[in-house]
Amino acid sequence: MKFTPTKFQDVIVIEPGVFEDPRGFFMETFHIDKFAEAGLPTEFQQDSHSHSKMGVLRGLHYQAPKEQGKLVRVAAGAIYDVVVYIRRGSPTFASWVGIELSAENNLQLWIPKGFAHGFCVLSKTADIVYKMDKTYAAGESRTILWSDTDIGIDWPLEAPILSTADSQAAPLKDAQHLPEYKK
Repeated sequence: MKFTPTKFQDVIVIEPGVFEDPRGFFMETFHIDKFAEAGLPTEFQQDSHSHSKMGVLRGLHYQAPKEQGKLVRVAAGAIYDVVVYIRRGSPTFASWVGIELSAENNLQLWIPKGFAHGFCVLSKTADIVYKMDKTYAAGESRTILWSDTDIGIDWPLEAPILSTADSQAAPLKDAQHLPEYKK
């Protein structure tokens, strides 16, 4: 496994070793010792799986005050995955990074606490698998407007398919329960 930081040092792209032969392939998507050595969490409390159609955009989501870290990978299809730094008072507040995750490139993304997360589907359909270090808490689920001009995400689609909650979300400046930056 190869662990590569993005422009945010604790948002990590994980590239598993893929072993292919005429039968198909094998890869490790999690290894407790390798994750510990890379300084990543080794205990997860929930696994989730979402299936979406081309053009669907989900996000930007975060949970507070019971913040979650997420390990995201695509089991089928392709997505453009985005994380936004949302800790108030940070010099990188409202900065974002995006990366294509796909079943073809096998990349995974570790998204620590303090980030909002969203993605749009680039393929006909996509299956996204998450490992979370805290369980989902419906009353603590928060959403930031995907098209917030103060963030300025360069999404690779113009007219996404959105849930009602995602389409009616507030911009970051009006977001509730944002975590605070700690030096």
